[in-house]
Amino acid sequence: MKFKSAFLVLLFFSFFVAIAQNNSKKTSYLNARLYEKKFELIHTKLDVSFDIPKELLFGKEWLTLRPYFYETDKLTLDAKGMTIKKIELDGRVVNYNYIDQKIYLDLEKVYKKEDTLNLYIEYIADPSKVKQTASKAITSAKGLYFINPKGLDIDKPTQIWTQGETESSSCWFPTIDSPNQKTTQEISITVPSKFVTLSNGLLKSQKDHDNGERTDYWVMNKKHAPYLFFMGIGEFSVVKDEWRGIEVSYYVEKEYESLARDIFGKTPKMMDFFSEITGVDYVWDKYSQIVVRDFVSGAMENTTAVVHADMAYQTKGDLVDGNTWEPVIAHELFHHWFGDLVTTENWSNISLNESFANYSEYLWLEHEYGYDRAEEHRIKSIEAYKNGGNQLKKLVRFDYENKEDVFDLVSYNKGGAVLHMLKNYIGEQAFYKGLQLYLKENMYSSAEVSQLRLVFEEVSGKDLNWFFDQWYYGSGHPEIRISHDYNLLEKSVTVTLKQLGKEFYFPVVIDIYESGKKKRIELFVDQQEKSITFSYEEYPDWIHVDANHVLLAEFIENKTLSNYKFIFSNADYFDDRKKALLELSKHQDDKKIFNMVVSAFDDVNYQVQVLALEKIDLSGKYAKSKVIFKIEQIAKTANNNHVKAAAIKVLGKLVYFDYQKFFEKSFNDESNKVKGAALEALYYLDKESAISKAKELPDNVKKTIAYPLSKIYIKEKDKSELEFVSKYIIQGLYMSNNEETKSLFKLGFEWVSRSNNIQAFKNITEDMVAKGKQYKKYNFDKEAVRLMRGMVKEQDKLENSNKKELIIVVNEALVQLMKI
Repeated sequence: MKFKSAFLVLLFFSFFVAIAQNNSKKTSYLNARLYEKKFELIHTKLDVSFDIPKELLFGKEWLTLRPYFYETDKLTLDAKGMTIKKIELDGRVVNYNYIDQKIYLDLEKVYKKEDTLNLYIEYIADPSKVKQTASKAITSAKGLYFINPKGLDIDKPTQIWTQGETESSSCWFPTIDSPNQKTTQEISITVPSKFVTLSNGLLKSQKDHDNGERTDYWVMNKKHAPYLFFMGIGEFSVVKDEWRGIEVSYYVEKEYESLARDIFGKTPKMMDFFSEITGVDYVWDKYSQIVVRDFVSGAMENTTAVVHADMAYQTKGDLVDGNTWEPVIAHELFHHWFGDLVTTENWSNISLNESFANYSEYLWLEHEYGYDRAEEHRIKSIEAYKNGGNQLKKLVRFDYENKEDVFDLVSYNKGGAVLHMLKNYIGEQAFYKGLQLYLKENMYSSAEVSQLRLVFEEVSGKDLNWFFDQWYYGSGHPEIRISHDYNLLEKSVTVTLKQLGKEFYFPVVIDIYESGKKKRIELFVDQQEKSITFSYEEYPDWIHVDANHVLLAEFIENKTLSNYKFIFSNADYFDDRKKALLELSKHQDDKKIFNMVVSAFDDVNYQVQVLALEKIDLSGKYAKSKVIFKIEQIAKTANNNHVKAAAIKVLGKLVYFDYQKFFEKSFNDESNKVKGAALEALYYLDKESAISKAKELPDNVKKTIAYPLSKIYIKEKDKSELEFVSKYIIQGLYMSNNEETKSLFKLGFEWVSRSNNIQAFKNITEDMVAKGKQYKKYNFDKEAVRLMRGMVKEQDKLENSNKKELIIVVNEALVQLMKI
């Protein structure tokens, strides 16, 4: 909506803000009250079996609980999508009403906090009857999932699994489905004997039955929240490891049994590391991880039974290029301290779970691979937050409209960056001592962010109200314009940091590079515009604000080409060199700059090397044969496969037929990254050979190198591969940072949109729906709607024989998107 009158805008805005503030206060009040404790769970015992084809769970539950403080004769349980058969209290039938996915019980007498209630409930759980909204991080919220239940899909195994967060465990057993409840558990699971089961805690016994079924009995003796209950059922291979005598196991499909340790094998080492830095050893009885089909998110930290989406599966050719799932493995494990051991009191404080898990990815990568690798990961995380349109959201939010909305890039990515700043401010030793105190004071219980502040203050002696007020209870981050005012007569310079938006307080480090020396100044910014003046002997080569790269902020600063040359040659931090290289690469008509780009081939950081190879201009007058020879050597001998692949792509664009045998040899490389680059390079020389080799690849490799394959098929307009290409167009169009790739996949999208291929339409629309759910936090659901409407318009212009069916496919997908 646009307004022509500034006065009307002001009136509208004032009116809107007044209403919003009033509603916000009301919403905050109501959201906070939702998690007041009236009862306290003690123990949950379940006995479940299934009608798998009908997607039903038959359950018996023995629930032990007590009033939390006040006397009461009423009890309310969450129970979504169920048929309640019987409820007994201490052996007698009780009256109840089952309305709006809740069971309201009349206890017929007043119970005090010293009293214990023992409930018995028989029920049927039917996930198709569940009606609740999913989150931006989770695509569905029906709690209990039957995958290929009738066995009709020959390419997909039959599985059953659960997903409890936020409040979906009550879709498969009645409970008080709140994060501040804690209960021990036991569960008997009866399934066909061919299936393996996984649940929380330890497998105590297995009993075979004459009808071809088996009952597995799992026990969890340590308290945890109901949303962390889990069942996983299917045909899995179980690969066993251990940590200090505790079972560590990986549940994978048979095809990936030999790769399970390659994917998950660093788990015991992570358990050592996280136990060390928190000062609290891993407390649980085991640690299992399972990979399931069609999972509704990336992974979930169910206590001792973590579930991963099948994106975790990787081939040898993928893993040799780096285990892309390793940060997720670390993330879910760290939740067993932050989230499972100490749980957020309510969803408003979800930062206590997710910000720590996000930051654990950084901590692990730094420990295992070094500072640069961790920083690469953190930079991507912060960029995702900044690009996600989250500037008005607070880290602690009581004013949400839907509890699922807090699972976003603020709670995860921004929260991780805030913890990084906090660690830097109070010091590493105080930070980890604070974590230890927080965990020990609140273990097997729940907490709020204020409790986190108090332990850090107790340990460090610092007042942290200002930090938590702006970073946890406030929104956004600083936007800072940096200016330099030189006084040449007095040989002094004044550096001014002017905040363009709301005012933040923060410490910042400034490095001054002068005559080959570096001097560091620490400054605390406590006003909208802050200046500092210092003298110099020689004109500074570089004044580097936020030199330790800790502050979460946007910096606006003018730099000259001379500045970029100095930064590239002298910066210790790889991303400073990378940004300088990006600017310098635009000026390769200058011989010195061209040589600087070439010198970046030898940078110690592989990302800088790759950028240099991607940006090198071999068409200029300085592109001598020795530079090309250097690229040849990199393509043949580089230790990093990302660098080797980038070099091969450069050689491919030269269209030298002398390279054909080398490209063919590289196509057989173990690395899928190198294999894909070699295929692209070979395509420039021998299209028929490249296409022939592509079609011979096994499906799992084709999936891995889908980018280069799809690019070839799009260029060739190979209709026989349209269905394959359609699966990866959205990924290429929106997930790539390469403009040439984006442009090519845009042509691919237009190709599919104008085609007559129903399956290709199904593939691309299903992918858009899936990514619309997965990336709703980036508003991709709205972008997908726009794309689909464009597809309908394209078909309206054509006379395709399948036009009607194609438009139906799109419209069905649009309906799904509108429900997100």
